[in-house]
Amino acid sequence: MSLVINVTTPEGIVLAADSRQSYRNQKGAARIGSDNASKLFKLNDRIAVAATGMAFLPEKGMLKNISKFIEQFKKIEIEKIENISVKETAEKIHEYFKSIYKVEDQIRAIEQQITNDIAKNGGKILRTDAKKNIVIVEFEDANGKKGVANVVLEPLNFMVAGFNSNFDSHEVYTCRIPGGIELKRNSSVDNKEYGASWEGQNDVVARIVLGFDPRIGNIKFVQEAAEKIGKDQINEQLRNLEYAIQWGTMTLQDAIDFCVLIIKTTSAIQRFSDGIKADPGAIPGVGGSIDVVVIRPEEGFNWVSKKKLSINENCSEINF
Repeated sequence: MSLVINVTTPEGIVLAADSRQSYRNQKGAARIGSDNASKLFKLNDRIAVAATGMAFLPEKGMLKNISKFIEQFKKIEIEKIENISVKETAEKIHEYFKSIYKVEDQIRAIEQQITNDIAKNGGKILRTDAKKNIVIVEFEDANGKKGVANVVLEPLNFMVAGFNSNFDSHEVYTCRIPGGIELKRNSSVDNKEYGASWEGQNDVVARIVLGFDPRIGNIKFVQEAAEKIGKDQINEQLRNLEYAIQWGTMTLQDAIDFCVLIIKTTSAIQRFSDGIKADPGAIPGVGGSIDVVVIRPEEGFNWVSKKKLSINENCSEINF
């Protein structure tokens, strides 16, 4: 799943991503495929994009890395990409990857997988339904006992951050598939110019910065309170737990340190835990080296940290 994080400050924009690539095999077991995947990309001297969620997409019957499709996107838009706005970039990325992801195909694949699994155990499917990004399957097992399986579609999310032409304004967007485009930062809107945004496995960063896990809404007493006083009131009260961070006075170096700290902390917590008690069995999807880019009005796009091809000394000592 991974984690990408953005911090926007008066000095510039920081975007960071881990390098872990995880997936589920044919038996549905979680696997770590690599700690060397690229998730952070340069589109031009003003705009960067980071990817999280689904690690592979099909092309001509073969699964390929998201990085391959990003490069393909850049080639398609090569003539327009130099002068493109941040908003147009987010819209084009969302449109391009939505056409490849094909939500309907993903739903059918999940339905088929569940059908096969239940049939192997002597059961049968009674009904299937899809609501937004959730596939709902009602079934009957070999003993005639009825049950319901809810499977969430694995998302494909992007964070697009950068400056518009002439570096006169900046914006940050998230693109979610399934889902839409959301504006996170906009230098033209008061109180929306600076701050932090994140995509991917965000439970740790949410607990640290906001003061609560996003899954708090699944707890019974919180649901009961929401029914009584409303979700908006619950959210307003919970936001009182958020750390008071002065994003508007943060230096670029501090923003870099913050992004790296959050990714490293998430990776460390995942190392020592296995989800939460209410939802055990989480994928340790954040790990590997951290790529970091900054975009400044004076200098444009610059890599602060980027993994390079090298010889792994540990591997070179293995004897076969």
